[in-house]
Amino acid sequence: MKFITVIHRRLREGKTFDDYRKAWFHATGFGAPTTMYTVVNAFDPRELISVAIGGGGGGDFEEMKSKMKSILEIDLKERNASPLDDIVEASIVRHFGLVIAEDDFSSAGHLQYVAPSVDGVKTDYGEFVKMSAELAELLAEAAQKRDRLTEERKKKGKKRRDGSMPL
Repeated sequence: MKFITVIHRRLREGKTFDDYRKAWFHATGFGAPTTMYTVVNAFDPRELISVAIGGGGGGDFEEMKSKMKSILEIDLKERNASPLDDIVEASIVRHFGLVIAEDDFSSAGHLQYVAPSVDGVKTDYGEFVKMSAELAELLAEAAQKRDRLTEERKKKGKKRRDGSMPL
């Protein structure tokens, strides 16, 4: 079971990738297989796209949900300790999903169709729709908590982990 997170953020005028990276980079790992990619949009170099690929290596949906809860808690703490408010614009687009098919198009020439699978395990769209609904609930809870923490931090004027003040 694998999940993908894609987050689009746009640098504020005058801010740099280095400003972003220093504030964004986590001080605590997730404790679960997670690979992060940061992409610069070819059409808008101020747009940074974070892609996280997590999971894999077996395990069922319940195990993945449990790991996801832990990952979300760590991410909430990290973002609250080092907010990006004064580095990226307020409008952030987030996409979350479960990987339903994994395909290797590396070889040259004709490819034979294969049924959808992840890590060699066949997948079922109907099951993934049900699991996605459960994942959406978990993510919505985390988003509400993130928004509440953001408002509390702004009211208190809490400093970043590095001692600077966000907007």
